[in-house]
Amino acid sequence: MSDTSARVADSTGNWVDTLAPHWARPYLRLSRFDRPIGSWLLLMPCWWSAALASGMAHDVRRLPLTIVLFFIGAFAMRGAGCAWNDITDRDLDARVERTRSRPLPAGQITVKQALAFLVALALVGLVVLLQFNRFAVVTGIASLVVVAVYPFMKRVTWWPQVFLGLAFSWGALMGFAVTFGRIDITALVLYAGSIAWVIGYDTIYAHQDAEDDALIGVKSTARLFGAHTHQALILFYGLAVVLIGVALASGDVRWPAWLGLMAFAAHLASQIVRLRIDDPELCKRLFYSNKHAGLLLFAGLLTDAVMRAA
Repeated sequence: MSDTSARVADSTGNWVDTLAPHWARPYLRLSRFDRPIGSWLLLMPCWWSAALASGMAHDVRRLPLTIVLFFIGAFAMRGAGCAWNDITDRDLDARVERTRSRPLPAGQITVKQALAFLVALALVGLVVLLQFNRFAVVTGIASLVVVAVYPFMKRVTWWPQVFLGLAFSWGALMGFAVTFGRIDITALVLYAGSIAWVIGYDTIYAHQDAEDDALIGVKSTARLFGAHTHQALILFYGLAVVLIGVALASGDVRWPAWLGLMAFAAHLASQIVRLRIDDPELCKRLFYSNKHAGLLLFAGLLTDAVMRAA
């Protein structure tokens, strides 16, 4: 077993490195609690759908609790998903410069220990899920199928980002499942728009590893699009804005939600303008900035929901 205090190459100087007990650091890094951007991106569609559904219901009484529960659930399940991803990818990660210092390929913890931690996080997610109605519980559990297969997709298709989108956008369905006990066309269109958004931002993320991925045979939309990435982002980010706009129109939202969508669209456009695919550090910063893009849209939807319930 290697030194558990050793840092992950692409995530240093964070609270885990400086404050967490040494024994806990590999587990916190395994679940990405040292860099929770993935949890935030998983959370955004959950919050969008919760706010949109509450606005459509003209009732925000349960919305604060739903927001808190979705927050806890997203962080727990993102952690579990990362543990599963690292277990399945540990041999590939050992061959990539950016990931070889992660806890499993670096030998800081064993696969059995990682599995035990995964189960613990999944149980937290289950406790959160059981606070909702039966339909929402079944809907949440159904997402595990997509989560389970995603890590293998980079080995068989140039479009693993689509499968990530299917998993990371599931929250767009959950808000409607929790609020109405059903999934309607508005939820499905919001889900589709979120998938397009995920494909865009994860293509930016994947450009960090494009050279290493080519050497070891890992597929991605970053490698597929290559020099045409900007055009692809115009397509997918544009599709995201249009589909989310259709969902908002279907939900009969008011001006704050449209203002939020405009801010969201402007943020995505700025990413395309600024992107340089040969600059890994810039790709990382632009990927991280999608948290703020998602929060802009959520702020508009939340304001709309409160106004409609007044």
